[in-house]
Amino acid sequence: MSLLPIMVRLLRTERTLHHSKFNYFSANMSSSPGKRLRVLVDMDGVIADFEGGFLKKFRARYPNEPYVTLEDRRGFWVSSQYGNLRNDLCEKAISIWESKDFFIELEPIPGGVQAVKEMAKMENTDVFICSSPIKHYKHCPYEKYAWIEKHLGSDFLELIVLTKDKTVVTGDILIDDKPDIFGVEPNPSWEHVLFTACHNKHVHPSLGQRRLQSWADDWRAILESRRL
Repeated sequence: MSLLPIMVRLLRTERTLHHSKFNYFSANMSSSPGKRLRVLVDMDGVIADFEGGFLKKFRARYPNEPYVTLEDRRGFWVSSQYGNLRNDLCEKAISIWESKDFFIELEPIPGGVQAVKEMAKMENTDVFICSSPIKHYKHCPYEKYAWIEKHLGSDFLELIVLTKDKTVVTGDILIDDKPDIFGVEPNPSWEHVLFTACHNKHVHPSLGQRRLQSWADDWRAILESRRL
């Protein structure tokens, strides 16, 4: 019996196995999601429309007082700009967001809720809502939780971080509308991606700082760039 047909069959089998292994490893490498990513998403001004909600309620409560249009907003602190119009307007501005139902009644920023839900479904991605409560805490913390449950669902109630100092929270990316974020940690672990809002449109980002113009912008590309 000739050994040639047997050797040919063995050679073909070896080639087939080698080809299958190559395809298996190639497919797994191409579908690899990269390293695990922790994304911190600010609430007010990023997924909840703080500025629009404030202006609406300020004009309703103080119809005869001067106000600042969204187009003319400058600087992160609303109360400071109103105080520049007239001293007593600073306290009147503060009284708006200290009032009951202010936070719970904020409208979602277009695309924000859907984007956060999609982030949370991405493989190897942990998403947390990282928000700063106001010092007048009678209504704020409860209403922030209620807003998250209303718009993002009860599962997100376990993914909320309320803190005045975001530098102590560990993450890869912080999406926040505040241009400068400082705290006790001089070198936070996260990259601060500046979310564009009416008050920071005219601010030049820090050297190398990236912007997310809106939730229609390519936020996925920003996330994926941090996996490399």
